[in-house]
Amino acid sequence: MAGAGLWWSAGAASNPGAAAPEVVRLGAPDAGLTATPVASTGADKLEKFKGAEPKPMPPLSFVDAEGRRIDLTDFKDRVILLNLWATWCGPCVKEMPSLDRLQAQLGGDAFQVVALSLDRGGRTAVEPFYKKTGVEHLTVFLDPASESMKALSLRGLPTTILVDPEGRELGRVEGAVEWDSPEVVAFLRQFLGRGGGNGSGPARDRGVIKTRG
Repeated sequence: MAGAGLWWSAGAASNPGAAAPEVVRLGAPDAGLTATPVASTGADKLEKFKGAEPKPMPPLSFVDAEGRRIDLTDFKDRVILLNLWATWCGPCVKEMPSLDRLQAQLGGDAFQVVALSLDRGGRTAVEPFYKKTGVEHLTVFLDPASESMKALSLRGLPTTILVDPEGRELGRVEGAVEWDSPEVVAFLRQFLGRGGGNGSGPARDRGVIKTRG
């Protein structure tokens, strides 16, 4: 992924003998969302590394619960944590409460979690799930046609992309993470109130993010 900006990968990225993160692999784009669960590996850390110049996000639009079109550019001037997920994805379900708590803790004018569901059932799948699991702080965003899958070159779910206030990808994570853990919150706070600039600053630092086991 050289040249893809700051990115995170499981230990397997820096250690070929390590296992991959828990993730549901997607089928080929023309095959829809046929997926094969990958068993939990016991990997307990994600390492952030290979800082590089941020890259522009591709055009991306979706809808809210009322069917109104939303563009990712509508969130300009905020740091965005874009989480691609689905209710049928076990690792996604596991991390959703922590994303909700993260939004409650950091959400505002400078930061927002955008949890984008790829459920084909759209609102009828997501709203009952939110109610059942007690998700209160995340807005319902929907991509029932899964157009983001190809636009963002997704390999599996969940995939979470960190986007700077200028709409550039700073990095991504494949697999479930404890998003409200102190280490992750401290890492994300580094980006609040900062422009991307020339790619210097926290985007070039090293750090560790714990995955959810």
